Amino acid sequence: MRAFLDDDFMLYSDTARHLYHTYAVEPPILDYHCHLTAREIYENKPATSITRLWLDGDHYKWRAMRGNGIPERRITGDADDYDRFLAYAETLPQLIGNPLYHWSHLELQRYFGIRETLSPDTAADIYRCANEALADGTHTPQTLIRNSNVFAICTTDDPADDLRYHALLAAQPDFATKVLPAWRPDAMLSMELPGWRAYMDRLAGAAGLPITGLAELKEALLRRMDAFQAQGCVASDHGMEAIRFERADEAQADTILRAALSDPASMTPWQIDAFKTTMLLWLATEYHRRNWAMELHIGAMRSCNRRMVAQVGEATGFDSICDHPSALALARFMDTLDFNRQLPKTILFCLNETENSVYASMLGNFQGEDIPSKIQFGTAWWFQDHVAGMEKQMRDLAALGVFGRFIGMLTDSRSLLSYPRHEYFRRILCNLLGAWVEAGQYPNDEQALAAMVRGICFDNARRYFGL
Repeated sequence: MRAFLDDDFMLYSDTARHLYHTYAVEPPILDYHCHLTAREIYENKPATSITRLWLDGDHYKWRAMRGNGIPERRITGDADDYDRFLAYAETLPQLIGNPLYHWSHLELQRYFGIRETLSPDTAADIYRCANEALADGTHTPQTLIRNSNVFAICTTDDPADDLRYHALLAAQPDFATKVLPAWRPDAMLSMELPGWRAYMDRLAGAAGLPITGLAELKEALLRRMDAFQAQGCVASDHGMEAIRFERADEAQADTILRAALSDPASMTPWQIDAFKTTMLLWLATEYHRRNWAMELHIGAMRSCNRRMVAQVGEATGFDSICDHPSALALARFMDTLDFNRQLPKTILFCLNETENSVYASMLGNFQGEDIPSKIQFGTAWWFQDHVAGMEKQMRDLAALGVFGRFIGMLTDSRSLLSYPRHEYFRRILCNLLGAWVEAGQYPNDEQALAAMVRGICFDNARRYFGL
């Protein structure tokens, strides 16, 4: 019987073990999509409690605790730190097969040297040991990032966001990790949401001009894109339930926008989709001009539980996988851009694994411009970043694309302790490659395998994003 979480965890063949320990451990991390904030990293405040560091903002853990019958008061409510930690300790032993079980214990090992498994019986000791480690004040954001061997981080930022903390971080001589803003204009595109009209005023304030129509909106976005570019932005990001494609000409889009600015609630579904399509196409041409990658995260159905979202807030664990078909709209969207030679580097993230082949096959339609795998099939994301989901995404990409050019893993996390997810991914990657080699499906070519492992772990992403 294998020991739990030993040095060869998830590595089931000699080839897998060799590839991981020889080539996958040392490459740094390029976390090209996450939800850390530049302000938190810059302020660099030491963590004072394992509960705050580990559980605050982590909706993965919150969902699991709710599933274990933990009352909300002990999850996001007013329970004290130890009670919240104990609630997670009560939950974790039930999570066999859930990546949280592995991630949580990797985090305890890598950051605190704690090898005991967390349960109600061990909670008090682990809580005490972790907090004793934190008491020395060295577990700051920058130290955690530095010790995790992170080369670059792309935060997720709204066009109206203040980027001063990115500038301050870039000027720090003793912090080498690049912290770059990634452009996420979802709020601008979401005309259907209640806060859209107020958001447009905020965007106008950030850009320094009133937004009364389409021309002014584009000018405001251009000003903000210039600000992002000045801080080293290399990627945009869009989260969407499903991609729509409803064409409107410039005059129609302007009319829609002006009407929405007066009365957003009067917009029809067609008008909303036509506005989004017009703006997405225009934004994509700007990304192409600036050599930014366009990340499309498709398939999340958000805020499904209205009662709990009203109580706890958005992005607190009440989202799930959507099943809207996207193939036809996605193809038309990408074809329109490609036809005019304005399709940017694009990363397609699929949350619904039943559509993996749809997305993986879409890549081959639009490759080119002498960019290796210009169109990427993004790594298994959110509800799919477990063992089976990661293996399936990689197998589907390998079957239908160019696996050796894959840009690999990201954290998509709000937690500073999430970097062991890259280790988890790398172990799964090397195990998959090792299985192919040992089955005689790929030659045991040391040079080719070394380049592939290093490439998928780091080198491919660094070249892709131009860092």
